[in-house]
Amino acid sequence: MTIRSLIASLALALPAPALAQSCGGSFSGFIQGLASEAMQRGHAQATVQSFFAGVAQDPKVLEADRRQGVFQLDFTSFARRLISQNRIETGQAKARQYASVFDTIERSYGVPRGILLAFWAFETDYGGFQGDFNTLNALVTLSHDCRRPELFRPQVFAALELYEKGDFSPGGTTGAWAGEIGMVQMLPGDILENGVDGDGDGHVRLKTSPPDALMSGAKMLRGLGWQPNQPWLQEIRLPAQMDWAQTGLTTTKGASDWQRLGVTPRSGQWQASNLPGSIILPQGRNGPAFLAYPNFSTLFEWNQSFTYVLTAAYFATRFSGAPVFDAGNPAPGLSGQDMLSLQRKLVAMGYDVGAVDGILGEKTRESVQSVQQRLGLPADAWPTQDLLNRL
Repeated sequence: MTIRSLIASLALALPAPALAQSCGGSFSGFIQGLASEAMQRGHAQATVQSFFAGVAQDPKVLEADRRQGVFQLDFTSFARRLISQNRIETGQAKARQYASVFDTIERSYGVPRGILLAFWAFETDYGGFQGDFNTLNALVTLSHDCRRPELFRPQVFAALELYEKGDFSPGGTTGAWAGEIGMVQMLPGDILENGVDGDGDGHVRLKTSPPDALMSGAKMLRGLGWQPNQPWLQEIRLPAQMDWAQTGLTTTKGASDWQRLGVTPRSGQWQASNLPGSIILPQGRNGPAFLAYPNFSTLFEWNQSFTYVLTAAYFATRFSGAPVFDAGNPAPGLSGQDMLSLQRKLVAMGYDVGAVDGILGEKTRESVQSVQQRLGLPADAWPTQDLLNRL
């Protein structure tokens, strides 16, 4: 039986409540459940039939979901991989080309062009490669998979709404493996909520219209809490000795308080002496050092990877004239397998490291810092082979 005939037969059973499986089970049964829920939400049977008619499970999506090794790189390696002189020059050219769009964005949403240029570059290389996964197949596959159905299932219905508006093609819309669409990679639900017709053509087309994509991304960031006319990140210099346990996103101080502890801007003046800031040491006390202002945390709503967000935030400062960061001389980090071993040991000791995935995320950093204090080590949240051996 085809998906279309399944949906047609299902319609005969309505309006009795359908028991849609939340995830797993047979794929055809799962689609039938989605279609039932869609019709109960008020979508026409013919629309639902045409929307789900060609949907298929995509095993490559699941492979990509479980293979995110790039985030195991340390900050310096990750930044050097993503940031190049060509990307900087291309971003500068895009800033000139769309100057009026960026001017409008900064007036309307208060999001600086450097932030948007950074995410535009990292997400799709300024629109050059937006992903070639069928978006509907990706969303339905990830909804059927029982790892994170609560994230992806609502996006299927958001895509259906976009389809009804003429802004989504079940067979033709493509994007990232996780269902993000367009130049700045937004999920269908985010497009529904924050999509802006920046070029005035009556549609929100994030794949083909830079004004639409940039304005939509800016509106989303503003809605997530971005504060206009405030900085997000500043490179700093540290004293030779300090209480390293005060570093990390859980501790904030004003610039004057940090200054009294011997912390100074690497170049220029403090960008906001009246705002609280947290010291970030992505590779420990001997590596790069930054002061993160409140806007920095907003970026985690766009992407939850600590290293990705820090790299994007730093790259954004380059468009404002910041120099190349000082990489310092940090102790070597752990391999992916050693990081997994460390996380398992920390969990056994009662620490919450988040996912045990071999990636040094924020929760693992906090756990490392805590156990460093417990062992009398410099608590800079950078796990080394020495720490692993001690555990």
